[in-house]
Amino acid sequence: MTLPTPVHLRQVRDGNLQSLLLALLDGPASRAELAQRTGLTKATVASLVEPLLRHHILTEDPLVNTGRGRPSRPLRFSEAAPVAIGAEVNVRHLAVTVQRLDGATVAETRIDIDNRHRDADDLVARLAELIESVSAASVRESLGVGLAVPGIVHDGTVVHAPNVPGLIDIRIGDRLAAALRQPTVAVDNEANLAALAHVWPRRLAGDDFVYVSGDVGIGAGIVLGGDLFRGRSGFAGELGHVIIERTGRPCTCGGHGCVEQYAGLHAILTAAGRPTLEALRLALAQGQTQDLSAVDAAGTALGTALVSLINVCDVATVVLGGSYATFFDDLAPAVRAALDVGVLAARRPVGLAVSPLGDNAVVRGAAALVTRRCCLAPESLLTAMASGR
Repeated sequence: MTLPTPVHLRQVRDGNLQSLLLALLDGPASRAELAQRTGLTKATVASLVEPLLRHHILTEDPLVNTGRGRPSRPLRFSEAAPVAIGAEVNVRHLAVTVQRLDGATVAETRIDIDNRHRDADDLVARLAELIESVSAASVRESLGVGLAVPGIVHDGTVVHAPNVPGLIDIRIGDRLAAALRQPTVAVDNEANLAALAHVWPRRLAGDDFVYVSGDVGIGAGIVLGGDLFRGRSGFAGELGHVIIERTGRPCTCGGHGCVEQYAGLHAILTAAGRPTLEALRLALAQGQTQDLSAVDAAGTALGTALVSLINVCDVATVVLGGSYATFFDDLAPAVRAALDVGVLAARRPVGLAVSPLGDNAVVRGAAALVTRRCCLAPESLLTAMASGR
């Protein structure tokens, strides 16, 4: 009879497995190098590695002779390993990505579609169809699904989504899980997940930053000490509704003078007299005065709102993504000028950078919800292994 493993020993093993997986995120390594990275003994590393190899979570490279000591066989995450699926509902598109544990992309797709007036059932049906199509093409077992939505999520319910009202008061994750026959689908705000993509699996913007995306609305994901800051109810990061002009333009939130009405994509396109983001981009490349003026005014408004956030949170860097990444070079000077004037910590200038992930930050962050959980709580991986995946 096989006796169950005592709880404390299982916890120790899970902790060691977590250390091993996190060490491999830094790149391929031999067993001896993993022992050095983690502080574990070589025997412990060997005991953890073998079942991961057997179940195709990891794979071994050919022997490498470095000229020092015995030849080694570097370990890396296997291309055949189970994958995470990230999905995104955007105002203007749906997107799906399939990611390995190390963040490598297996497959990715996006369809342009106006979701502003779609109801939840239609969104779930279209998203489920897209996920199933991409998943079938990847031919790998799934570790789970993460979903990004353009709204505030509290306890699984979308409580605020002014630009896609069909999501409001809906447990969209539960509906999508049922459609996909999955136990759960993790759901979070799009800006939070875009920020997460800059933290996991690798830190792309340091430990303290704010990621700002400009689309129909303006969202922000705040990272402090390497962790997402969501606030007590999950409403942290609603930068678009910071008031910069108390008696200013009316906003969809019911207030007046919100920065979204001056620096959101719709406001910029209206001021520039352009119908689409692509038309704006082309006009900026040609140096059209009205377009440059519209973007400059938006940069000043956005910078003004960011000053308030930075003076409260004292983050080191602002990362601009979404539509802002498309015309970053034209937007950044006005944002920088506002930060230089308004941020109190003048002796430590705030960094201003464009997102290296471009339009894929949000959907990759949705997949990161799953891969991060698997690496930090490896029992999900162990369960997948034990079930024969």
